[in-house]
Amino acid sequence: MSNKFPKNFLWGGAIAATQAEGAYKEDGRGLIKLDVTTGGTKDTPRMTTYIDKDGNSGEAPGRGHHAVIPEGAHYAVLEDHYYPNHDGVDFYHRYKEDIKLFAEMGYSIFRLSISWSRIFPNGDDKEPNQKGLDFYRQVFEECHKYGIEPLVSIWHFDTPLNLEVNYGGWNNRQLIDFYERYARTIFTAYKGLVKYWLTFNEINNTVMMLDMFGRKATKEMYQQGYQQLHYQFVASARAIKIGHEIDPENKIGCMICGITFYPATCDPNDILANEHKWQQGIYYCGDVQVKGQYPTYAKRLWKLHDVELDITNKDLEELREGCVDMYTFSYYMSNNVTTHHLDSKDMVDGNYSTGARNEYLTYSEWGWAEDPLGLTYYLEKIYDRYGIPLMVVENGLGAVDTVSEDGSIHDDYRINYHRNHIDAMAKAIANGVDLIAYTTWGCIDIVSSGTGEMRKRYGFIYVDKDDKGKGTFNRTPKDSFYWYKKVIASNGEDLG
Repeated sequence: MSNKFPKNFLWGGAIAATQAEGAYKEDGRGLIKLDVTTGGTKDTPRMTTYIDKDGNSGEAPGRGHHAVIPEGAHYAVLEDHYYPNHDGVDFYHRYKEDIKLFAEMGYSIFRLSISWSRIFPNGDDKEPNQKGLDFYRQVFEECHKYGIEPLVSIWHFDTPLNLEVNYGGWNNRQLIDFYERYARTIFTAYKGLVKYWLTFNEINNTVMMLDMFGRKATKEMYQQGYQQLHYQFVASARAIKIGHEIDPENKIGCMICGITFYPATCDPNDILANEHKWQQGIYYCGDVQVKGQYPTYAKRLWKLHDVELDITNKDLEELREGCVDMYTFSYYMSNNVTTHHLDSKDMVDGNYSTGARNEYLTYSEWGWAEDPLGLTYYLEKIYDRYGIPLMVVENGLGAVDTVSEDGSIHDDYRINYHRNHIDAMAKAIANGVDLIAYTTWGCIDIVSSGTGEMRKRYGFIYVDKDDKGKGTFNRTPKDSFYWYKKVIASNGEDLG
């Protein structure tokens, strides 16, 4: 088919502060949980490190809120451990070089996140950290130097550690006020430099991950998950209202972890289970943030796990007043849903991927199904539901790249992946979807969020760093770099 993207379509790529910046304690930045999280692999978990009440060091499996450390212990950076996010890929010091490469590819948009703890190191600080504000101003100015619009995530899994430890994180209503102060500060500081904003990255993960690994989740975990989401919904709505007041030109969106779910069989039980999976995993967050109110099925979801939420009438009013301008989402894969017992050979158990194996699809080394048609399906389904502009703000293939003797990196597998997904987007646009932007994950190799690896590479630009943190950190364009440059120059017409 002929790929017809709108004339003003925004092409680019995406990174996150925690995975790219490095400089984890430079210029006044405070700690987050990822700073005390080691690397892992697709077969071994990342570990969160701590010192217990008796002064002994230890490790708890999992990252972020998935890790549980012993009572009386405190999070700690241990000298004999490797923490891949400490250095990231050194975007903090190399952003000019990187943005110049993005401009060479032809980017018109670049998605990145602001590290909350660079602006408010402890989260509850009365005044922001000026060096943090200055850094992002310089980054945004560098983007505009090349005609690139920043697309900025306000929160990308990086709540300041002090708020986690001393306030209980997003279990505490007070975080709404701390987030509001943070959002107001950056909306004000970057007025005229940033007009595209996202409030919470993959906000639905809080509950969807519990459901994905439901065999381990307790009622208490569901109670906390839904309560955390509610406070984040209110914080998001409040930020949107403030953002529009500070600059009416601001376009502020939600960001959903987009997974297309299919019933594994035509058994009516599977059909209904699949619909319920969409409701809990995908629609729940989208409905609240786009429509400004909880959907009718919310009560069923709460009742299912005996959830009783702290919700006030003021909260509900704020949700109605703070609806998003656009719906953005990540898309990597699809999953199958079934109520039937599965043998191990029929199951997928990869990084963030579980359920019934789909015999019609192929899977990556990390267990993710490659399903471009699922992206077309998701785009059409979501646009029909909400009718507001959409952005695909993460999409990519994590794979092991080999550097040839001459220094080149031939990554046809990545080109094929993106070619198929760009074609899938074109199909959705032809069918009436208002898709306005595509930012691949990632434009440059960064530390994997799930495993902490470098070998799981997504970028069009190779970074010389290995899983132990060794390397020059030098940047080298891959074959996909030149291919994507051609795609952008042709506005998606030339996918050869």
